[in-house]
Amino acid sequence: MAYKINSDCISCGACEAECQNDAVSEGEETYIIDPDKCTECVGNFEAPKCAEVCPVGACVPDPEREESQEQLLEKWHGLHPGEIRAYEP
Repeated sequence: MAYKINSDCISCGACEAECQNDAVSEGEETYIIDPDKCTECVGNFEAPKCAEVCPVGACVPDPEREESQEQLLEKWHGLHPGEIRAYEP
């Protein structure tokens, strides 16, 4: 499932720099994650980097956007055509 950033966000920007899919951007009050670009780092890393680097734990799974590993990988291929995955799930 895609991740989202909850209201605990302190707008530090740590998550934006880590996202290989450019899914994280600065919103009006907090950072936000574009669910159409979030692959939970499937294809890039073993675990979601935004959640790993967030100092307050504001990057969390979005239960309204459940996706299988196959769907996440398909989304990654769409975002990175012709690239080779750095991480194999």
